[in-house]
Amino acid sequence: MKLKKAIDRIPGGLMLVPLLLGACVHTFAPGAGKYFGSFTNGLISGTVPILAVWFFCMGATIDLRATGTVLRKSGTLLVTKTLVAWIATLVASHFIPVDGVKAGLFAGLSVLAITTSMDMTNGGLYAAVMQQYGTKEEAGAFVLMSVESGPLVSMIILGAAGVAFFEPRLFVGAVLPFMVGFALGNLDGELRDFFGRCVHPLIPFFGFALGNGIDLGVIAKSGMAGVVLGLAVIVVTGIPLILADRWIAGGNGAAGLAASSTAGAAVANPAIIGEMIPSFKPLVPAATAMVATACLVTAILVPMLTALWVRRFQASGSLREAMATPAAVPLKESDAHV
Repeated sequence: MKLKKAIDRIPGGLMLVPLLLGACVHTFAPGAGKYFGSFTNGLISGTVPILAVWFFCMGATIDLRATGTVLRKSGTLLVTKTLVAWIATLVASHFIPVDGVKAGLFAGLSVLAITTSMDMTNGGLYAAVMQQYGTKEEAGAFVLMSVESGPLVSMIILGAAGVAFFEPRLFVGAVLPFMVGFALGNLDGELRDFFGRCVHPLIPFFGFALGNGIDLGVIAKSGMAGVVLGLAVIVVTGIPLILADRWIAGGNGAAGLAASSTAGAAVANPAIIGEMIPSFKPLVPAATAMVATACLVTAILVPMLTALWVRRFQASGSLREAMATPAAVPLKESDAHV
C-alpha cells in the first residue's frame, strides 16, 4: 500500500490526516489514553513534549550563512507577515469578544484563531511553489520563515496587541529549545543535518496528539468559519506581501503571494498558548479546528493563485517587450525593386 503517496496528495496531509485520526479517537473513544496508559497514553496526550523536540529540530535547520539575496527576501516576507498579523490582531481585538464569538455563522472565531492562522507561513509549501515558479534565491527564502515556527511570534503579537500578557520566563521557555537547536545547528553542520532529518517525521506525531484534543463536532460547527478564515489569510496577508516583495525585495510579487498561507504547524499554537494562559484554554478546540481548516484552504488555493499570478506577469512582460520593439519602417515606393 502506498499510504505515504496518498497522504502527500492531500494539501498539508502529513499534518491534517493524523490530526483527523486523533480527533476520531477523541470523539469516539475519549478515554482511550487513560485506559491503555503507559506509552500509548503518552503518544495520545504528549503534545507539548513532542512539539518541544520538533521546535528544537526546527531551530537547528536555520543556516545564517545564506546569501544576502536570500536573507533580504526572507527577511522582507517574515517582517511583513508578522506586522500584518499584528495589525489584524489589533483590529480583531476591538470587535471580537475575549471569549470568542458564541453564536452565528462565525461561532467559535476568536482573536487567538486569527493570530495563529495569519502569523505563520507554510514554509514547505512556499519552497515547493517557488521552486516551480520563482528563482533559486526566492525558493531559498524560507530560511528565516522557520523563526515563525512555534508559539513565539504569536505570543509577541498577542502581547503587543494587548490581548494577553506573558511573563518573561514564559517567553524564554517558549524560545529556549529553538535557540539551543539554532546554536548547535550553526556550530556544526553535521548536527544541522542530523536534527533536521527529524523535522518531518515528527509532524504526524504531534498532529495526532493535537487531534486528540479536538471533538469532530467542533470541526463541523467551525468548518465554514475556518474556510472564511483561510480566505481572509490569503487576502489580508497576501496583498501586503505582494507589495513588499515588489517594492522592497525586488521580486515580481509571486514570492509574496506564495507566502500568504497558514502553516500546518500553526495548528499547534492555540494549544501551546492555552497551556500558558488558562483563560485561553476554552478557546483552544475551536481555534485549532479553524486553523487546521485555514491551513487546508490556503494549501489548495495559494499554489493555484501563484501560478495564475506568474502567468499573468509573464504575459504582461511579453506584451511590454512587444510594444517596446520598434515597428519596421514601411518601404517607400521608390525603394521597391521589381
